[in-house]
Amino acid sequence: MSALLSIAEPLDFVLPEDRAAAEPAEVRGRGRDDVRLLVAWRHDEQLRHLRFVELPSVLQGGDVLVVNTSATLAASVRGRANGRRPVEAHLSTRFPGGLWVVELRQPSASGSQPLLDAAPGWWVELPDGGRIELLAPAGGVSADASVRLWVASFSLPTTVEAYLARHGSPIRYRHVPGDWGIGAYQTVFGLEPGSAEMPSAGRPFTAEMVTRLMAMGVELAPVVLHTGVSSAEAGEPPAMEWFRVPLATARRVQHARREGRRVIAVGTTAVRAIETVADERGGVHPGQGWTDTVITPERGVWAVDGLLTGWHEPRASHLAMLQAVAGRALLAASYESALREEYLWHEFGDVHLILP
Repeated sequence: MSALLSIAEPLDFVLPEDRAAAEPAEVRGRGRDDVRLLVAWRHDEQLRHLRFVELPSVLQGGDVLVVNTSATLAASVRGRANGRRPVEAHLSTRFPGGLWVVELRQPSASGSQPLLDAAPGWWVELPDGGRIELLAPAGGVSADASVRLWVASFSLPTTVEAYLARHGSPIRYRHVPGDWGIGAYQTVFGLEPGSAEMPSAGRPFTAEMVTRLMAMGVELAPVVLHTGVSSAEAGEPPAMEWFRVPLATARRVQHARREGRRVIAVGTTAVRAIETVADERGGVHPGQGWTDTVITPERGVWAVDGLLTGWHEPRASHLAMLQAVAGRALLAASYESALREEYLWHEFGDVHLILP
């Protein structure tokens, strides 16, 4: 195994800075689907390097793709904390009663970084008279200098959606220096606004690709999972997120499993949604609400056989989910190969397909 990868848990490696995709694929090439695709088969640990446009060659009629139809919000708004300190407020998760989980970030030489010295009662002035007030740390932790996410109340002159459409911008980090607009952060599947950050595994799909797959008998099974912010992901378990699995989707996935057909999730968000309503016998049920399900190798996966996903940061919590789908050896081999072949990381980068 390459020295780039550690055999210790969780998967750790060195990610060179030049592996970050700094702009959308359509800026670098011919279209959204102009990205690389590494296919990994679990049964024989074979790896194959393709382009995403070749995806139909490794799928087959009867496969079910579980896709997340959550659309991305322009969830970053600039303001001033306590009327003085410039900050960016990242809206992460909407709670009932007009409350949100938010992350405050402060400008830095490299873009922005989490503001970790906030306290209950802090307020943020926003454009057009908007206001945020921090109420309590999110996740039930005590208020100290390490708090990153806060439960906050909002006072806005209009609805959140209308306000963000006017004053918000997509959440982006230092690896994306350019402002590409909210359209670059939507997927072809996005129908229901609610995600703080794009469910990016679905980004390379185009309407033409979806038509080709459906013509060959691949089925789509929609779910909704509104993603929260992903910064500071290393070692940090995913927070609760809102999801919905419709009855038709539960039946389609269950029927495919009974017939021995493959169920492939498009993105870790789709895995989290469908696994939340699955049971250890492989049964899949409709449901909606808040999920705190965390997929680990010990828990395993009960409803999905494969996963299409992006490339994740060293020690990121999502790597535990990938290991549950792929197994440790195949996951390490995939990442070693992607590093060697200079695949691109992050939301505008290349993708990884794990098949059984």
